[in-house]
Amino acid sequence: MAADTGQRSLFGEILDWMLAPLLVIWPISVALTWLVAQGIASKPYDRELGEMARSLGLQVAAEQPRAGKASARYALSPEAAALLRADEADTIYYQVLGLRGEYLNGDRNLPVPTADETIVPWELHFRDDEVDNENVRVAYLWVVPEGMGPSGKTMLVQVAETLGKRARLTNEIIKGVILPQFVILPLAVLLVWLALARGIAPLNDLQRRIRSRESSDLSPIDERRIPDEVAPLVRAINDLLERLDQSISSQKHFLADAAHQLKTPLAGLRTQAEFAQREIDEGRSSPGELKRSLQQISLSSQRAAHMVNQLLAMARAEDQEHAARRSEVNLPELAIETVRDFVPRAMEKRLDLGYEGPDEASSALRILGHPLLIRELIRNLVDNALLYTPAGGTITVRVVEDPFGQVCVLQVEDSGPGIPESEREKVFQPFYRALGTNVDGSGLGLAIVREIAQQHEAEVTLDEARPRRPGMVEPDGMGPGARFTIRFQAHVLKGEEPPLSGA
Repeated sequence: MAADTGQRSLFGEILDWMLAPLLVIWPISVALTWLVAQGIASKPYDRELGEMARSLGLQVAAEQPRAGKASARYALSPEAAALLRADEADTIYYQVLGLRGEYLNGDRNLPVPTADETIVPWELHFRDDEVDNENVRVAYLWVVPEGMGPSGKTMLVQVAETLGKRARLTNEIIKGVILPQFVILPLAVLLVWLALARGIAPLNDLQRRIRSRESSDLSPIDERRIPDEVAPLVRAINDLLERLDQSISSQKHFLADAAHQLKTPLAGLRTQAEFAQREIDEGRSSPGELKRSLQQISLSSQRAAHMVNQLLAMARAEDQEHAARRSEVNLPELAIETVRDFVPRAMEKRLDLGYEGPDEASSALRILGHPLLIRELIRNLVDNALLYTPAGGTITVRVVEDPFGQVCVLQVEDSGPGIPESEREKVFQPFYRALGTNVDGSGLGLAIVREIAQQHEAEVTLDEARPRRPGMVEPDGMGPGARFTIRFQAHVLKGEEPPLSGA
């Protein structure tokens, strides 16, 4: 079944939830009104019917059976019989049964109470029954004839009435209650509609205000003119606008810096090319001068290519979707491969570049990350150390695995001049380079390192590799060095246990 991609109306959604219970409750209200109306209509007629049964019972009790006659019959007075038959709207039945349950007078086909009913003399009871397939209401009681004493014997007196008057009164009550509801219900729906339209008007106003904005307007939405219920949503939008404004500002600043940084090598390329061309045109160029010009052109092109590569690496590091595709990464393996790649350059600068830690085969820990980005992080740290460490210095890439399998630590330290504490936070900013250094770099390496570490929820710290001691004299260009430490969350290989300390 295809998913429903259509937009839902908030107005219609709220209206449905408000009207649906109303339309469900209305028939329930009609049914309850019907039951209540039946009870109200029955009460006065039950009292009248009960009085008739009690009057008949008193008359029966007063006419004691004659001694010696086992089956005396009771004849009602003409006035009592006329009273029972006086109702023109309904038919009234009565019945009198003797001490032994024998029929004495009245209607023979009137049903009697159930045999298991408790007999309490002179207590009036009511029940619903049928006579000749017609529903009737029956009032009955057990009568003790006068002069019988506490013998326990009773006579049954019943008076029944059809339900015509009760049904008419019930219908009148229902009409008086239900008919106004047919007017009230549409009026209630209209009022709900108008109230909901009035209540949702601020949302429409907010929508118009947002749509009327320029695409470049990222200022916060005014929260004073919105309902309290929408305020959290507007605050969330304002927070998003603020972060978007910061992101766009950072991108503009980054692009401006990148354009400025690329302009220098590109200008050098153009200047050297124009100079060589002018020398050739004037016939003053010698092979040595032409070679120097070509070397400068090559150097400027290398700087531009390096800058472009760093910018691409920065873009990859900031790509959330790209960084989210993670797999198990063998950190020692990447560290060893990076050191091998940089050995020729280290030897060219007369630097001692080495690796300390487990080899790729013996490592039992992995980190979850993007291999390409982790490799870029290590390369930038090593490249930074090679740039700032003077000839004769040492650079060490170290991997330390937690014996409890919690973290996997990468360290890159050098024996260079180090980074003053006041600048240790600034060096992670794009295009920032420490003052007093004549290093030819892009200023993006450490910014890329921090961005990749943040993408992998890793902690980056910077401190001195060899703290200074009083009276200590460093060789020319050497210093306390810098140690970059990145702590990754470790991931134990399936089926293997992390190495225990002391093992």
